Amino acid sequence: MNTYIIRSFIFLLLFFVKIYSLRAQTDSLPLNTAGSVINTKEYLLGKFDYSQDTSFELIPVKYSRITKQYLRKEVLKHFIEMAEDAKKDSVFLYVLSATRNFEEQKRIWNDKWTGKVLVFRKNLALIKDTVLRAKEILKYSSMPSASRHHWGTDVDLDAFNNLYFKRGQGLKIYNWLVKNARKYGFCNPYNEKGKLRDSGYEEERWHWSYYPIANDCIERYFEEVTYEDIKGFLGSGTAKEIGIIKNYILTINSDCR
Repeated sequence: MNTYIIRSFIFLLLFFVKIYSLRAQTDSLPLNTAGSVINTKEYLLGKFDYSQDTSFELIPVKYSRITKQYLRKEVLKHFIEMAEDAKKDSVFLYVLSATRNFEEQKRIWNDKWTGKVLVFRKNLALIKDTVLRAKEILKYSSMPSASRHHWGTDVDLDAFNNLYFKRGQGLKIYNWLVKNARKYGFCNPYNEKGKLRDSGYEEERWHWSYYPIANDCIERYFEEVTYEDIKGFLGSGTAKEIGIIKNYILTINSDCR
């Protein structure tokens, strides 16, 4: 048996081991009779594979800047209706980020926590006070198990930059959404902080949420999730001290309620 055959055999063996592992993880998730986890606590915490969940659907490429993104089916239906109507006013809506599960959010969080990814050119690993470090990340990134993106109800549109939405085409998009998004069930949960929203995440003009489902998820979250469930990532011990549920999950734009 030559070296090429041996390498090919090893590659195939590793490939099937990986596939088996992924299937085992999926099979271990609690499923209802419809093949979906949306009625479980794991769904609220993002601990499931949305690409295998029957309640989720792949976003068509024409509405997305990145391939292989998913939303809850009802959310996608209403988003497409909104995007198509926006086109009539020369406003083009493209999804930059949609559903993110626990593992995806954990990677974003841990990379910022360790300084692997800089936050506004700062290495947050240099902040020794863990609560302060967590709060710096929380300006624009959710803790794993506490993100609205887990639910398949929220989308980030067009640009991760508030300045983009304050002039030119970005401002046109934002103004159109402010005027029309509610007709389709969408709202901007993280509006400008001030008298109406004095805590929580910073303003995110790119973040829009399908509130008919998201609000139900919030109600269930408060009934089913405790701080003991928010774990499995770096700095998770700060969640209770910061009050992540009250001060971040609950603190949203009043138009989204």
